[in-house]
Amino acid sequence: MTTDLDYIEQIRQLKARYFRTMDQKDWAAYRGVFTNDAVIDATDDNPPFTKIIGRDAFVDMTTLNLEGAITIHHGHMSEIEITGADTARGIWAMEDHIWFSEASGMGKLWGTGWYEEQYRRIDGEWRIKQMWLRRQRVELGGVQVFPPARETEVNG
Repeated sequence: MTTDLDYIEQIRQLKARYFRTMDQKDWAAYRGVFTNDAVIDATDDNPPFTKIIGRDAFVDMTTLNLEGAITIHHGHMSEIEITGADTARGIWAMEDHIWFSEASGMGKLWGTGWYEEQYRRIDGEWRIKQMWLRRQRVELGGVQVFPPARETEVNG
């Protein structure tokens, strides 16, 4: 008999696959961690960014944005709750480092925050159904870009 602890471990493995396949740029496997109708929201630190609906739209955008970049993503301190026979939710602390291609002119990004997620089990496999990236801090080229620095922080 499968227990909630078994499901929690399966979701932890799912999230590990999310980070690894993104960093390895294994886009086929990365696509497999989401439901077809996944909703991804990273609007907190990037106001022009809108919610993306659909796994393919999100993976295609991610592929384009990370082309030529070296990425390191870490997720830890998971809080996972099984909410139904085929549903769960989780919160993950996160940190990422992205070295964009020289041609992009963006330099290096460092960020921290957390993911808030909803999961659905389909045909016995857990998938990410909804994902909200909530940033605490983002630096680009060593300069804080989120949250915007207050005037006193800028001028001392």
